Amino acid sequence: MPIADQEFLEYVVKALVDHPEDVQVERKVDEMGVLLSLRINSKDMGQVIGRAGATAKSIRNLIRIIGLKNQARVNLKIEEPEGGRRVEEARPSSATNLDDLNL
Repeated sequence: MPIADQEFLEYVVKALVDHPEDVQVERKVDEMGVLLSLRINSKDMGQVIGRAGATAKSIRNLIRIIGLKNQARVNLKIEEPEGGRRVEEARPSSATNLDDLNL
């Protein structure tokens, strides 16, 4: 049976995303407290993180409040989906145009 914090996180995230069937929450308990690991579809990452991380911060605050109510320290880890991380092109910082690259 899922615990209240895990159930709540699933409910909130499924309401936010376009692919609720891909939402998975794993719960681990250790001496540091409870860790909830969230996995979502890579296309939904922006909706869960929000502008400047505001949505993720709000979800973390709500999860911590539920933990306080149950006398537990609860943290949220949002797992990076496969293929979700952007790869930036490497280029010299001093070069301003293609002529400066000496190709």
